[in-house]
Amino acid sequence: MAFDVLRVKRRLEAILHPLIGLEAGRQADAAGNANVVFDVPLLAESAHWRDRVRRVLVVDCPEATQLERVLQRPGWTPAAAEAVIAQQAARAARRRCADAVIYNHGLTLAELAREVDALCGLWFADG
Repeated sequence: MAFDVLRVKRRLEAILHPLIGLEAGRQADAAGNANVVFDVPLLAESAHWRDRVRRVLVVDCPEATQLERVLQRPGWTPAAAEAVIAQQAARAARRRCADAVIYNHGLTLAELAREVDALCGLWFADG
């Protein structure tokens, strides 16, 4: 019997995604009136997120940069990283979901943090 990876992946997602959504909601409720930031890796693939948040920030970079960064993580091969990236929404689709995009190619982590902080200062200034 062949192992159907796609079927198993869908089944796992059907179990995990509702649980993740419930936990995210629980943590947001616990925050009360404080601003809450969600890091949603599958934002473009999960249409319900856009309805649950006030604003969306996409941090974008070229696919080559994305691949390079994934390969810096332990255990990733080029083939595995490329396969995962290929399953994700295209960059253009992610940018279409966004209220703002920070282009993160050539930025240090400190520079990216300053960009995010500046945007959050604007967004959260109105409560």
